[in-house]
Parts: sequence; C-alpha cells; structure tokens
Amino acid sequence: MNTSPPIESPSSSSSRDNPCFGTDPNVATLNVFVDDGESLQLSYAQFLYAKLGANPALEKEPNASPQQLMLCFAMAEVVVLGSGLKSIDRAIQKHDLKFIQRADRRYAATLKTHVASVAITFTKETL
Repeated sequence: MNTSPPIESPSSSSSRDNPCFGTDPNVATLNVFVDDGESLQLSYAQFLYAKLGANPALEKEPNASPQQLMLCFAMAEVVVLGSGLKSIDRAIQKHDLKFIQRADRRYAATLKTHVASVAITFTKETL
C-alpha cells in the first residue's frame, strides 16, 4: 500500500510541468522519491548506466505499466515503471534529471511521461 502523499494535478502535458520528473542542467545529484515515501539523493558521480525497455511484468499482467527504466548507480539500482519514459532516459544521459517520483494513475492520460512506480535496491551495504 502506498503511504506517500498524493501528487498535485499536472498543469499541462509538457515535461516542464510534469509532476513525475524535473530537470536542471546544474544538478549534481538525483533526488529519488520512492513509492514508500522515502527520498534519497544519488550522486551523478556514481551513475553507471540506464536501461530502457519493456516491462517484464507485461507477460503475466496485461494492465502493467508498459515500460521499465533501470538507473544503475555504484551502490543502488532504481527501477522506474511507467509510460513515455524516453524523456527521463534522455535527461539522465545528460545528467540533467533533478528528481523522479510517481504520479497518480488518473493523470497518466494527460502526461506524455507517466511514472507509475519508483523502487530502489541497494547493491552494496549502506551505512
């Protein structure tokens, strides 16, 4: 069950006003708001690669989000599920992605990029 606060309605479908992600060419970290309500900062100095593809869950669940974007950092992997994730993939390539978070499903139709879920797994022991 998701306990994070509801996200406000988007004002338009442009990426500049998208509640799912934001960009800034001067950022040094990515702020990740995971589904359980936690906020984590991941340094671009530790960014390794991104992988965009179809969501493997589609094979078992036809209503699953169509895309999966995996963001791999030295100590953590962030898995983003949603649709139209290419714009997020482009932003991370330029190290411009400032934040990422889920948006309520009811906004999916009005957003070119919709993030349905964000999860993080630490690959190495953290302090």
